[in-house]
This record gives sequence, structure tokens and C-alpha cells, in this order.
Amino acid sequence: MRRLAGVVLLLVLGCAKEAPEKAQEPAVAKPVPPPAPILVDGSSTVGPINRAVLDLYAANLVTDIQLDISGTGGGFKKFCRKQTSINAASRPISSSETKLCDDNGVSFIELPVAFDGVAVAVPRSNTWLKSLTVAELKKMWQPSAEGSVKSWKAVRSTFPDEPLQLFGPGLDSGTFDFFTQAIVGQEGSSRSDYVASEDDNQLVTKLEAQRGGIGYFGLAYYAKNSQALRLVPIDDGVASNGDGPIEPTRETVADGTYVPLSRPLLLYVSVKEAERKEVADFLAFYLRSARLVAPDVGYVALPRRIFELAQARLAALKTGSVFSGEHAIVGLTIADLLEAESVAVQARGE
Repeated sequence: MRRLAGVVLLLVLGCAKEAPEKAQEPAVAKPVPPPAPILVDGSSTVGPINRAVLDLYAANLVTDIQLDISGTGGGFKKFCRKQTSINAASRPISSSETKLCDDNGVSFIELPVAFDGVAVAVPRSNTWLKSLTVAELKKMWQPSAEGSVKSWKAVRSTFPDEPLQLFGPGLDSGTFDFFTQAIVGQEGSSRSDYVASEDDNQLVTKLEAQRGGIGYFGLAYYAKNSQALRLVPIDDGVASNGDGPIEPTRETVADGTYVPLSRPLLLYVSVKEAERKEVADFLAFYLRSARLVAPDVGYVALPRRIFELAQARLAALKTGSVFSGEHAIVGLTIADLLEAESVAVQARGE
């Protein structure tokens, strides 16, 4: 019996030795996650340029690029809290916004992308309004006009006694900040009894239906709706800027005669985001393309030299704004912007 048990044990051991080893399964490579999305927020005015550039960039996408509109001010709140990659702006960053960025450790690069004229427009059904002065615009929009300037006749005695209905950007809009500074004389100083929206498309749609309406927004939104709206020429009363009432056109914005309602459009990117290859590649493409798409969507292209200076600043990750004051862009021309960019570059030793 013991001998039989030994034989069985030998047979079992022999079988174990002869059993083929189990093949190891090949290691499965873990999928590489795509880069984090590029989050672009801010100005509705810059929105048409953002969309046009992104359409051209579609073939180069390596990650999702999300476009949103919170208005210039609303966008800066997110940007300075590290919630977005890029903020589009229809005015320069303010000192309080710069402080918010500093407090949160956000260093930023400022990039000009186009020039714009703020369009003052009425529906085509208004056939009698030929022009306005800056003083009359102020009379309409200043805080003291609320509850008192309610008809067109209250603006000018020769105007008809029709209800005055006002349409304009909301409080987070850079266009609101710029317009109130340029027309009323103090940023944010405005009557509140008007139809407001951060989305210029909504403003245009609402204005079109109101015969007694008047509104203001970026020139691109007028260009897209010129069959339903009519531009109102503005007279600033300064003959050296161009005599008489002047409409915002590419020519009058470019040559500096449409004042005080012409201004640059800008992008702000955080240094941390600009160091990401996918963000740097997108912005480099943006700067190359902006001169091409700006006229197509209703804005004025900047000179090539401005973009060359901006490209150099982006490549070197040079931070800060070229605008020294809160209201430095009121009355600014393209020539002034080129000079400011050149001075800033020289000061930084580029």
C-alpha cells in the first residue's frame, strides 16, 4: 500500500512538471486622457471673432475649445479666479480686476485682436432720426434721465412726441463700461430703466421690433442685421475729428474720425495656460487669423505690426497691460494703439 502511494505521488509530480506553464497576458496600455479643454469666456462683442477663428482652427483641434459669453466683466471674474483659460474683452482690464488676478496668483498676457466702433442704431421703421450729438446721447442715458427723459421730444424739441425705448448691454458688459465712460463721462453711470442683455444678439432682436427704440452694441452686430436696423451718425462737436455727424464704418473707425466710440478688442490669457502647448498653438493661430476674419464679421483689422508685437509678447510670456489708466481707450485710435504696443515692447527690452 505504501509502495502504491509512492507511485501515485511520483506520477502526480511528473504530471505537474510536464504541465505547460500558463502564458502571461500582454499588458494593456492605459488610454491617455485628452488635454484639458480650453475655456474661452467674456465679451459678446469679441464673440464673432472667436467663432470665426475656431471654425478655421477646427482641423487642428487636439482638445475641446469651449466658447461662452459672460460679458467682459463677468468673464474677468472667472478668469481671475482660474476658472477659464482665456478672457475676451471689449475694454482693457481694470485696476480692481488686476488686483483680483494678483490676489489669486494669475499673471496674464494681453493680446489686441481687432478694432471696433460702438454702433448706435434704430429700427428701419424709424425714418425721421438723421443723427445725434454726444450731448443728446448723454441726455438719454445719464442717471438723471431715468423717469424724466421718456420721449424723443424730450431729447430734442423737433423730434416727435413718441415713447423713447432704450436697449443696451448689461452691467457685466465691457461695452456698457466703455459707452458710459465715453458718453456720460463716468464708467457705470447710466439710467437703469432700459432693456439690458449681455448677449448682443438678443438686444438686436428686441430693438428691431420697437419703432421708438434705440440701442448700442458692437459694429459686427449691426453689420449682421443691417436690413432691419439703421445706423445713427454721431457728432462729437470736435471738427478736428471729422466735421459733422459721422457713422461708424471700417474707414471712420480706422482713421480715427468716429470718436469717442471706437475702441480695441482684446484677449487675455493666463501665463499658466499659455504654457500649455495646445493653448499656445491656438493663440498663435488666432493672432495669425484675426486680421483675416475681423473684416468678415464686421470689425476693423489691425495693422500687421501690432500682431507681430503681440506674437512676440505671447512667445516671451510677457505680462501686463499696455493701458496705463482706467479709461485710457476713450478716444484711442489704431495709431495710438500701435504706439502703445511699441512703447510697451521697448520698455520690456524686446
